[in-house]
Amino acid sequence: MLEYHDREWGVPVHDDRLLFEFLVLEGAQAGLSWMTILRKREAYRAAFKDFDPAAVGR
Repeated sequence: MLEYHDREWGVPVHDDRLLFEFLVLEGAQAGLSWMTILRKREAYRAAFKDFDPAAVGR
């Protein structure tokens, strides 16, 4: 969690794929612990085709 805080949280993002990743993870987090979502991040990455919006849209 500390690594996420120090390296990701609050850092401006301009990459579409990374923005999509954060959108998916934030949506999944509603009502859950953020740590729970971070632990399942790789499963979300697989389910959402490496967070590629174009691939998910097909």
